[in-house]
Amino acid sequence: MKGNIETTRKDDRQPGLQRALNPAHVWAIAFGCIIGWGSFINPGKKFLPNSGVAGTAIAMVLGALVMIIIAFSYAYMVPKYPTAGGEFAFTKRCFGKRAAYLCGWFLVAAYLTNVPMNSTAIGLIVDGLDGPADILKFGFHYTIAGFDIYFGEMFLAMAILILFGVLNILGVKKAGIVQTVLAAVLGVSVVTLTVAAVVSGKASGINMKPVWGFDKAAMTAAGAAQSEIGQYAHQGTSGVLSAILATFAIAPWAYVGFDTIPQAAEEFKFSYRKVSGIMVIAIVFGCFVYTANNTVAAATLANWPERVMAGDWVLLVAAEELLGTFGKVLIGVGVSCAVLSGIMGFYLASSRLMYSMARDGYLPAFFGQIDEKHRTPKNAMIFCIIVSLSGPILGREALGWFVDMSAIGASIGYFFTCAATLVTQKRDRDAGGWLKTMATVGVIFSLAFMVLQLVPIPGLSGVHFVKQSYIMLVVWIAIGVVFYFFQGKSFSGDEG
Repeated sequence: MKGNIETTRKDDRQPGLQRALNPAHVWAIAFGCIIGWGSFINPGKKFLPNSGVAGTAIAMVLGALVMIIIAFSYAYMVPKYPTAGGEFAFTKRCFGKRAAYLCGWFLVAAYLTNVPMNSTAIGLIVDGLDGPADILKFGFHYTIAGFDIYFGEMFLAMAILILFGVLNILGVKKAGIVQTVLAAVLGVSVVTLTVAAVVSGKASGINMKPVWGFDKAAMTAAGAAQSEIGQYAHQGTSGVLSAILATFAIAPWAYVGFDTIPQAAEEFKFSYRKVSGIMVIAIVFGCFVYTANNTVAAATLANWPERVMAGDWVLLVAAEELLGTFGKVLIGVGVSCAVLSGIMGFYLASSRLMYSMARDGYLPAFFGQIDEKHRTPKNAMIFCIIVSLSGPILGREALGWFVDMSAIGASIGYFFTCAATLVTQKRDRDAGGWLKTMATVGVIFSLAFMVLQLVPIPGLSGVHFVKQSYIMLVVWIAIGVVFYFFQGKSFSGDEG
């Protein structure tokens, strides 16, 4: 194909990335990116109050189905354009250079915001596990959005960000091995906790009420007591719809990670035909973890709404209720692996995307330089480390803002991939009506995600961006415009 020939020629003219990733490594990258801190911390912070057990489960299953539909487009496009950059490369071939820049810039936001997002959760993890000891709450501190940020928390998070960034620079094979171990331990931790809940008499379906969640903001504003929870529970058609859509709208964030696979396409040492299977398995595993953690937390705690209102880490409390100290350790191990695998995986995806964009002139050439010894995009990786250090500085309240930024970036990437699939299969005539249908559905849902995230819809609460997320989006667009004017001359012509 024309795209494959052009890619091969370009790769032959410069040092390439090392082909060292096997299917297990790639699955671990995808699964580790899908399951970060959110699956362990968000049950109490976001999922249970916004959607309850039922709303979250429905939203996650529907989200997984949509992601699988979209994954078929990725599986079709990767063998045609097996280069670092993924969606960026697809968009460039099918829609030209300006569209590719738009897609690539927002994908950088989707991937890169997940690194500081995961690092910000490190303080939460230690704070939840050390009880009243507060071992990281030392040194100077300040407050952002009502949350204190201490030097100790910042130092640990920054040290981990630098350590895993350096590990990515030292070689993709080393990173792949570490990622596989982290993903395996993460999976075992969640399965163990789920089995414990199933066999324990402490977990009960009656504890799950209100199954559609409740209006936490209204309850807080009113200073309502726990006994009044029923008055604020989501009910009726609009209440149930809001409950489901509040979580479904961030499905692009929840499952962002399966789409990191194309970013490492130049580093595969196996057939591209395995991509679809790896993606689907990673998405299914991710759906299980999100749904299991949320359900276990609610089923175990009879007073979970009260715990949510108090700001407790409900999954940690539930695990300790089920298994005592071992449960607490289990959550600590699981969420640590989730955070570290998320940092590792999104570092890899972000740096490869920036490397690909720089190689084609979309970003300064500095980002496209390969380390001669380790054959990794060293400068792009260093930039990702520097940007990620903002997470510990902004603190834990920034978690929700990063979620929104990642969700909109992923949605844009999904849209362009599915649209590129429609263009490519029409041009090459090598796919049937089934793929065309899947790609069309993917385009529709991608647009729906963007609308839900950006447009306030009357009657639907807790679905669209918060104010700070809109501000971050405007800032990111402004930075992108600056890069465009500096680099636009390198790619301003029509795609040839």
